[in-house]
Amino acid sequence: MNDRMNVESFNLDHRTVAAPYIRVADRKDLDGAVLTKFDIRFTQPNVDALESETVHSLEHMMAEFSRNHSEDILDISPMGCRTGFYMLMRGDHTTEEVAPLVEATLNDLLEASEVPAANEVQCGWGAHHSLEGAKAAAKTFLAKKSEWLQVEQAA
Repeated sequence: MNDRMNVESFNLDHRTVAAPYIRVADRKDLDGAVLTKFDIRFTQPNVDALESETVHSLEHMMAEFSRNHSEDILDISPMGCRTGFYMLMRGDHTTEEVAPLVEATLNDLLEASEVPAANEVQCGWGAHHSLEGAKAAAKTFLAKKSEWLQVEQAA
């Protein structure tokens, strides 16, 4: 496991992180256009995972509501391991700048009465959602706001 992998998160020791957290996962300069990718980790890797319907609803809601707070959002994608999301932004952003955006987005989510675009017309699996699950995950994440910038487990 000493060989460096091409995917940044494959080089992260998932045993040493302490979810929940927000961290810069990657930063790319593409001929003057900077992109920043954030790891927004909801659950502890290899210990817990979000339910599939919860992930799906969080994805819809975070993708929709985050754009109310920033025009720099390019994409919010779930991690296959179901422990969190990647958020891709235009520009050179820091975790400290992005934390209030994540907080505002999750607060919007808590106020929602439905999952946006959770229907057969706008979604590939419109019935596969959990508003309650998304709200519970958001509440849990928000309750630990003071820990978001601490990525590594305390020694």
